[in-house]
Parts: sequence; structure tokens; C-alpha cells
Amino acid sequence: MSKLRIIDQGSACFVIDGDLTFSTIDRQTVKTVAFLTASKHVTIDLGRVANTDSAGLALMIEWIKYTRHHRTLLTFKNIPEQLLNLAKLSGFDKTSHFATQTTSAHNSHLSFNETL
Repeated sequence: MSKLRIIDQGSACFVIDGDLTFSTIDRQTVKTVAFLTASKHVTIDLGRVANTDSAGLALMIEWIKYTRHHRTLLTFKNIPEQLLNLAKLSGFDKTSHFATQTTSAHNSHLSFNETL
């Protein structure tokens, strides 16, 4: 298990490092949302996420809700295949909340442009 870290890369870009799982996401992680209002457009790079489960998807949904409430455009990039599969299993890939673009096998983007 790799501890979850949110790393500020500057220019409203953040890298998620570690695991996005039930064992690494705690109340403090959920409450730590101020970084989502660093700019009117925030990008979260998930390329360094080692493992994920439904808690990771749930956290992403919370981030989406928060940014919608604060009128911030949120973009995810380098989404792990594991997380994309969870989105498919839960039906989120078929909703208008998720627009998926795959630029390569390891570089996926999800933009959230609608209210949940």
C-alpha cells in the first residue's frame, strides 16, 4: 500500500501519487479540497496512481461535485485503466458527466463539464 499524496506541480496542476483505495483515502483526504480552487481550471494527473478501487472513483466524484459548486473546470489525465474499468462497471462511462478521450494506451483524459 502506497500512501496517497497530492503534489502541487504549479499552474493549477496536481499529481496524485500512491494508491486511491479504501485503505489510503481517509476523512482528511476528502476534506482536503482547497487545492481544487487554485484556479478556474484545475488539472489532476493520475499517472502515478499505483492501485485504485471504488473509493478512488468515489473521491473523484466528490472532487467533481466540489469543483462544480465552485465553478471550476476539472480535468483528469493519465487515468489508470483500473479506474476506467470501474467507471465502466458503475455506468459512469455512459453518462454525459464523463467525456473520454484516449490519446494513447497510457494517456487517457476525462473532463467533467456537467453537474453531477
